[in-house]
Amino acid sequence: MNSRIIFFDTTLRDGEQSPGVALNLKQKIEIAKALVELGIDVIEAGFPVTSPGDFQAVQALAKELKGVTVAALARANPKDIDTAWEALKGAESPRIHTFIATSDIHMKYKLKKTKEEVLELAKNAVSYAKSLVPDVEFSAEDATRSDREFLAQVVLEVVRAGATTVNIPDTVGYTVPQEYHDLIKYLIEQLIKAGYEESLREGTLRISVHCHNDLGLAVANSISAVLAGATQIEGTINGIGERAGNAALEEIIMTLKTRADFFKSKLGYEPEVNINTTKIVPVSQLVSKYTGMVIQPNKAIVGANAFAHESGIHQHGVLCERSTYEIINPEDIGWTGSAIVLGKHSGRHAIAYKLESLGWHLSKEQIDRVFERYREEVKDILRQVEDAYLEGIVLDLLLENEYRYKLLSSQVISVLSGSLKPIAQVEIEDKREGRRVSVGLGVGPIDAAYKAVAGALGYTFEREKDKKPLKLVDFHIDALSGGTSAEGICAVILEDEAGRRSAGLGRDGDIVIASLKALIKALNRREAYLEKGEKLKASL
Repeated sequence: MNSRIIFFDTTLRDGEQSPGVALNLKQKIEIAKALVELGIDVIEAGFPVTSPGDFQAVQALAKELKGVTVAALARANPKDIDTAWEALKGAESPRIHTFIATSDIHMKYKLKKTKEEVLELAKNAVSYAKSLVPDVEFSAEDATRSDREFLAQVVLEVVRAGATTVNIPDTVGYTVPQEYHDLIKYLIEQLIKAGYEESLREGTLRISVHCHNDLGLAVANSISAVLAGATQIEGTINGIGERAGNAALEEIIMTLKTRADFFKSKLGYEPEVNINTTKIVPVSQLVSKYTGMVIQPNKAIVGANAFAHESGIHQHGVLCERSTYEIINPEDIGWTGSAIVLGKHSGRHAIAYKLESLGWHLSKEQIDRVFERYREEVKDILRQVEDAYLEGIVLDLLLENEYRYKLLSSQVISVLSGSLKPIAQVEIEDKREGRRVSVGLGVGPIDAAYKAVAGALGYTFEREKDKKPLKLVDFHIDALSGGTSAEGICAVILEDEAGRRSAGLGRDGDIVIASLKALIKALNRREAYLEKGEKLKASL
């Protein structure tokens, strides 16, 4: 079998059929160009007959893209095929992709045609497409629920009619890996018996697979097909597509690359994967951005957590030797590196690593003290601990909690309805400039209280003239216990114009007071770092 694996991307066709996704032409062109940079062999640009917009998109991509085959989808009828060819005419390397269903359920209920009629339509469609363009792909829709012997008959006839690629789709995600492997192997055997072994070996004839993910097996089924001899894989970036989506190409690519040893032992050769893997993450994020489909954090390869480590045991292992818990180098696929995430399961090694990366070269004794404070203050409270919280703990310890501001008193009046706004008054002790009193109005009691603090200390959250601007990049409140008298905890992260962040936590039975305590803590840490932070780092 030919060792070269052809990657056929249908993000712009099948992927765009995801509910709620609608890409404009500019976005399609940008994604397509990124796919070319990735090294994709075939880009299915659309289904031209379905709408003028789809036709125009295929036509534009056909003219724009170089160094890649551009495919257009068409049902097994002359009108669809003519429309596809009209859209593809300007392509450097055009492919007409025609299809018809071959399963009993589709033929009976959807097509309302006999096997003989379907076979004739398939042959005629391929023959007609071949008269227009040398590269023709045929897909037997719902192949995995089709009668094997009939499917084999269709495959042989479309190859005789001129198909250069025959796709065996698992259209509804029904099959399982071993069953799919056996089906692909059976069809290849039938082609070999019919005299097409040399064509398969040379790659002038290819068996392709297109798997859907209804049972979560799209990638596994695609891989099993490669082991059976398939040499073209169809899928989408991030696995998007109608219903549960398609096979995720990035997962298949990295499986073939990472476990090349296994495939060589089974196939007798190493599958040739001509993909620039460093482009995987950028194209994944581009597709996510334009489709509006958020990548789940635990998504393989491209999810935010794919190379993130929170467990102390895992963090220690990765810091000693990356390969202990990472089978792929994150930089090989476009990530900047492994991520050490601080959370409730993190240990001393991760704390020490984070502190070093932030420029805090502490002694073992100091790290132990930071770790103990970390466990007491944030470990079981915050799901993920930002660097600003860790730096805040260091400042607390090194400065022994000697800070500039102290909240002396506060009063907040909420308003049930009407034209009045909630109002807050705060009294703050500033060790340099004495006591400050300020009043703030807001949309709610916490907003009013924060504006009162900002007014007292010369800050602004709204970019007022002659005041120091701050951005509230994170604010959330949680209950530490149940019931109406539960203690609340507020977490706050502030960012100044220079991008410098400071964080604070506040606890109290009154959530407004908890919020004020968190804000004052964050402001104190900011002031302390600006005054003494760099000197403290240099002295360590």
